[in-house]
Amino acid sequence: MASKSNNWNRDQLLVAFNLYCQMPFGKMHSRNPEIIRLATLIGRTPSALAMKLTNIASLDPAITSTGRKGLDGASAADKLMWDEMQHDWEGFALESQTVIDAIVTPNDISQDTLLPTEVLLEEEEFDYSAEDKTSLVKIRVGQHFFRRSVLSAYSGRCCITGLTEPKLLVASHIVPWRTNANHRLNPRNGLCLSVLHDKAFDLGMFTLTPDFKIKTSRHIQAMSNNSFAADWLVSLDGKRIELPEKFSPELEFLDWHHRNIFMNE
Repeated sequence: MASKSNNWNRDQLLVAFNLYCQMPFGKMHSRNPEIIRLATLIGRTPSALAMKLTNIASLDPAITSTGRKGLDGASAADKLMWDEMQHDWEGFALESQTVIDAIVTPNDISQDTLLPTEVLLEEEEFDYSAEDKTSLVKIRVGQHFFRRSVLSAYSGRCCITGLTEPKLLVASHIVPWRTNANHRLNPRNGLCLSVLHDKAFDLGMFTLTPDFKIKTSRHIQAMSNNSFAADWLVSLDGKRIELPEKFSPELEFLDWHHRNIFMNE
């Protein structure tokens, strides 16, 4: 994949965009060992890859709305891939993973790395009786991409409690996986929540308002005599969540959750 040209080829862009999705904004600098390693694998310098990530950031409304404009050097190819990614998250995730599989080996990984599919499959046992192996591999790749993208956007913290233990964090879908196939892997359809808050959100015990404040169900408020319910959820009513550095929750998805999942009647 080595290239001497200033123009980035499609495979290089796919790796860069995948990395942007899965790396916290604060780590996108040329001294990051993961950027150094991946830059070598795609035939670019660490400075060039880090600059490309900040160029991508200049296309992200979650970045620009806070005044962090990154760099203004996003190319026409960057803008096209950004639009392509937004319109087909699953296609992007699978194609970029194919490129990663071609350059990253199981022996060439670290904690923050882009993982090859072979390693992803080792992380979880599959039951192949229900679906064919190809379909399940796609699901596994997609789930991994979504989780890494959402958790990196929130810097690995629950947006309500600030919890940072990865084993207790969930990349929670706002519009459920089964409901909208087009946005299953869209990080803007995700929230980083603790396992308890993820379950409560899925059950409609609370929702989020358009200004990203927690709205607790009247059913839960009626349980205020239960000290656990009061301390754990009711007391959060009206609290604003911590917004992510990338991929802010899409208001259209929050509205859908409010209308279809929230227990407010």
